[in-house]
Amino acid sequence: MSSLILAGLGLIGGGIALKRVAPALQKHWPAAQQNVKAMLGEHRYKDGFQTDMDRYEAGKILGISSHANSKRIKDVHKKLMFQNHPDRGGSPYIAAKINEAKEYLDKNA
Repeated sequence: MSSLILAGLGLIGGGIALKRVAPALQKHWPAAQQNVKAMLGEHRYKDGFQTDMDRYEAGKILGISSHANSKRIKDVHKKLMFQNHPDRGGSPYIAAKINEAKEYLDKNA
């Protein structure tokens, strides 16, 4: 019986707290959504890959600095190809883009 009373009081307290917090959440929610989108990189690559690979895009595809050394490029490429290889169920297009990015950075390092 006492546990039901405590549960009821907890629900009432939670409702009161939510009623007070909800206006602040509504006010700040759009800004928080924009920050999350920016952190995840959603503002980039809305239209897919560029037609011609450049240093910036190659770095973004591999997830490293576009000025990384050749050992770092090789290590990251190996890891990404292991995860995205077509023989392991990965996309041939993505694998081709990863290879293209590696070749571009190796050639222009």
